[in-house]
Amino acid sequence: MLIGEYKHNIDAKKRLSIPSKFRKELGEGAVITKGLDSCLFVFPREHWARLAERLGNTPIARQDSRSFARHLLASAMEVDFDALGRILVPEYLKNYAGLKKVAVVAGLYNRLEIWDESQWESYKANLEKNSDSIAEKLGELGI
Repeated sequence: MLIGEYKHNIDAKKRLSIPSKFRKELGEGAVITKGLDSCLFVFPREHWARLAERLGNTPIARQDSRSFARHLLASAMEVDFDALGRILVPEYLKNYAGLKKVAVVAGLYNRLEIWDESQWESYKANLEKNSDSIAEKLGELGI
């Protein structure tokens, strides 16, 4: 299970260390892609294969299906860990997420999210202010 929050520097060569706890869950490598809310998603390869298949089978006649599939699939890249447990974050993904010097690697059960530290802190502050109403809405869904 991928849970927890860690801060790591992105070096000049765009490498980001993935915590060893997460690397054990991810195995030999992962898939990194554009996420939502201006972050990046990192999926275990097995989970990515299932998700990509589902996205690839969405109705191509629907604009929202095509758009979301393009968002995730066209920007995806397989990544491997180097000897120090780092991945290379492609420039286009680094720019998309606004990553600067410090990134937050957050575990969200079946995926990781990579955020620029300042964007993460801002997002969390807003989330925490609204957590009661979010919990109510989730309660209505049976969660």
